[in-house]
Amino acid sequence: MNQLSVRTIAMVAVAAFAVYLAIYYWPSISGFLALVAGTLAPLVLGLVLAYPLNILMSFYERHLFPSSAQGAIARFRPALSLVLAGLTFVAVIVAVVWLVVPQLVECVRLLVVELPVAASALADWLGQSGLITPELVDGAAASLEGIDWQSLAGSVASTIMGGVVGVVRGVVSGTATLFLAIIFAIFVLLNKTRLVRQLNMVMERYANERVLVLVRYVLGIADDCFHRFLVGQCTEAVVLGVLCALGMVLLRLPNPMMIGALTAFTALIPVVGAFISGAIGAFLILMESPVQALVFLIFIVVLQQLEGDLIYPHVVGSSIQLPGIWVLAAVTVGGGVGGIAGMFVGVPLAACAFRLLRNDVLGITPGRPLPREAAPSRQGPGPHEDPRP
Repeated sequence: MNQLSVRTIAMVAVAAFAVYLAIYYWPSISGFLALVAGTLAPLVLGLVLAYPLNILMSFYERHLFPSSAQGAIARFRPALSLVLAGLTFVAVIVAVVWLVVPQLVECVRLLVVELPVAASALADWLGQSGLITPELVDGAAASLEGIDWQSLAGSVASTIMGGVVGVVRGVVSGTATLFLAIIFAIFVLLNKTRLVRQLNMVMERYANERVLVLVRYVLGIADDCFHRFLVGQCTEAVVLGVLCALGMVLLRLPNPMMIGALTAFTALIPVVGAFISGAIGAFLILMESPVQALVFLIFIVVLQQLEGDLIYPHVVGSSIQLPGIWVLAAVTVGGGVGGIAGMFVGVPLAACAFRLLRNDVLGITPGRPLPREAAPSRQGPGPHEDPRP
């Protein structure tokens, strides 16, 4: 008992001293962590890109290049599936850009042309209504005469140049990171079978049987949740985009294909994506007709209610088996922590935690027998089975 107490006290003392060192040397530690994160960024981004590409790749492997194929097809099966998956991914992005970007450029052009006219009309209206008096104009002119325009122009120019240099540096660094990430993702996908086998060998060598079963169980549920979420989210985005385009065609609103594609693309962001596309679409229509912009806002609100009450719960909520209130909580917390990326990742993470907790409450965990009352319902995967149907 005394030995256990001394050991516990020693561990607490070491932990407290480690916390003290971490707080005292936090600037150096944070700089080191930032360096490590920057170094590993291409690898992490490559793994992130590899996961959705692997879903498409696995689809093509199952349907176009079955495992029973022989000869050259069997040899080049992973490469051919990866090429088709990459072409599909690029085709979707190109289609969205081709539909959306020209209309955005036209909207900006109209805004630049119409803004001076609108500003002049506003100034005339303010002058006619008496809100702008000659004394106010004279005071503003006197204030402007006291400004050192030369120094102000030099300060603005230096700020703009600094911003341009920062943008160029960020674009170059981001391009290099993205290129390395794509190369790493391709390597991972082409060698995924070998990498999985090597990982299993390492885990079986250094982990005991109980830990190994638990890790595989948790990873299986996490993979199932993320897979179902990505497939369901993409399906929901396509359905919402098609409904938006069809509704705009029936209402004779402008740019239905472009706004429908934008709605489908932003719908990949859980819950708030439709509001983002609605705001952008209303702004684009406002350039042509304020009345049609109002009609579009009413339509998108109705469509958002339909999506939130019927489409999303059945397409995404049922696929990931997460109640709607927890979907909203996951989006809120994820958005506060990581922005748009946090919203996107928060839902499958919450679904994974929810399923693990539910299975533990029902007794469906590795190393524990399945309760008799829970056996017929099959609420979750068993300890030694693949959770994906």
